[in-house]
Amino acid sequence: MQVMCSKCSQPIALTDNIESSDGRLSHADCERPQVLTPEERALVFIYCGNHVVAYCLSCSEKYRFTELAADLFGSGRMFGSGRTNMCPRCRRDLTEDVRAHVFRCMTLPAEVRFRAQAVREAAQRLVKQAQQASDRADALIREAEALLSEQQRALRAVVARRTTT
Repeated sequence: MQVMCSKCSQPIALTDNIESSDGRLSHADCERPQVLTPEERALVFIYCGNHVVAYCLSCSEKYRFTELAADLFGSGRMFGSGRTNMCPRCRRDLTEDVRAHVFRCMTLPAEVRFRAQAVREAAQRLVKQAQQASDRADALIREAEALLSEQQRALRAVVARRTTT
């Protein structure tokens, strides 16, 4: 069973940027669930501004972060809510390429790289645990429903015997 965002009720994927509040998971930005976190963006600007951070397979082109395109008005949305980190030629979303670059870039100090990866892994573990808890809850509900149905059948059988005697 998929974990749903508590804000937009859409499924939360392992690659989504999430937040937790009062034990409920939600997208940090429901319009753009896979957007880079502010910390990931800061790392790219600080450490990776002068080298390639993404490769577009479709176009066979490499891009620096500042060369990536943005669709700020994207499909009728309000200003600022469009897609970012896109290939300027084919408009493919390269966000995951940029994120992967942050985790392997040798210009980032090792401790920073490891901490960024640890934060991402913790978020993914949280989503997985929420999915597992949801699956367990779903199984318990099905068991309870089956037991309720069985008890209702038994009660009907008792009532039916009493009314026929």
